[in-house]
Amino acid sequence: MMKIKNFLKNILSSEDLNFLLTNRIPRLTLTHFMGWFSQIENPWVTKASIAVWRLFADLDLSEAKEQTFKSLHACFIRELKPGARKVDERANVISSPCDGIIGEFGHIQDGQLFQAKGFPYTLQDLLGDEPSAHQWRDGVYMTIRITSSMYHRFHAPFSGEVKRLKYFSGDTWNVNPIALKRVEKLFCKNERALLEFKIKGNASQGISSGSEFTLGIIPVAAVLVASIKLHGIEPILSTRYQGPTDVKCSLSFAKGQEMGWFQHGSTILMFAQKGFYFEDNLYVGQHIQMGQALMKLPN
Repeated sequence: MMKIKNFLKNILSSEDLNFLLTNRIPRLTLTHFMGWFSQIENPWVTKASIAVWRLFADLDLSEAKEQTFKSLHACFIRELKPGARKVDERANVISSPCDGIIGEFGHIQDGQLFQAKGFPYTLQDLLGDEPSAHQWRDGVYMTIRITSSMYHRFHAPFSGEVKRLKYFSGDTWNVNPIALKRVEKLFCKNERALLEFKIKGNASQGISSGSEFTLGIIPVAAVLVASIKLHGIEPILSTRYQGPTDVKCSLSFAKGQEMGWFQHGSTILMFAQKGFYFEDNLYVGQHIQMGQALMKLPN
C-alpha cells in the first residue's frame, strides 16, 4: 500500500502532469459526478472511497468526532472532537476561520493583491462593481488553502454578523499552487461567495467604542468542491444553484462558532480594512488551525 501511495505521489509531484490531471478535464461534469457519488450511503462504497482517498492524501481522522461515516460526503464535512481546536479569545484578535495553509498575505495596494508571486488580480476582478470592496482597497488580505484531507468547516474569526451574502457563479479550476502559478486571475474565475461580516469594536480592544468594521470572507470553490453551505441560508450554493445571488441577512456568530462548510476542500480569502495588522511570524506555506491568531484590530 505504501509503495502504491508513494508511486501516486511521485506522479502528482510532476507539475505538468498534476496540472493536466486536475484541470484539463471536464471540470464541471466531474464535480457534479463527485457531488452525487460522495452522498451514496453504502458502507462498502464509503470504505472503498476513503481507502482510495488515503492513497492520494494524508487523511488523518484521529480528531474526528465520529469514526464511522455513512457516506464519503459525511467524511468530507466531518466535525471535530470537542476541544480539538483552541480559539484565541483575546479581544483584539482576528482568528483563523479554518484549518489550512497560508497561500499569500499582505497589503492590498490600490485594490491589487496576489494569488501567487507574479500573478496579481484586483478586487474588481474578484467582486465586480461591488460597493463594499472600496473599504478594502488599501487594506490587508490573506489566502488560506484547505487541502482535500483537511477539516473542511469554517468558523467565525470574530464575534459579529453576516449582513449580506453575494454569490458568484463560476468555474471549478483546481486552486492548488501549481494552478495558481499558471492560470491568471483564477479565484476570479471560480465559483465563490462574498460574506460581509460586520464586527464592532469597544474599549477593551483599545479602540473607540462603537467602531464598526467589515471583514470580507470569501469561500472559493474548486474542482470536485463546488458546493458551499452557510448556516442560516437554506440552499446550498453550488454550480446548480438557481436562487437569488444577493441575499441580505442578519446572521449572528460568536467567535469560533461554526459558520458552514465546503463539500471537499478549497480556499478562503479574507479581507480587512486599512489599519488591521498581521500577527508576527506568519509565513507563506505555514500550516494553521482554526482559531489561531492571524490579525489584530487597528490600534
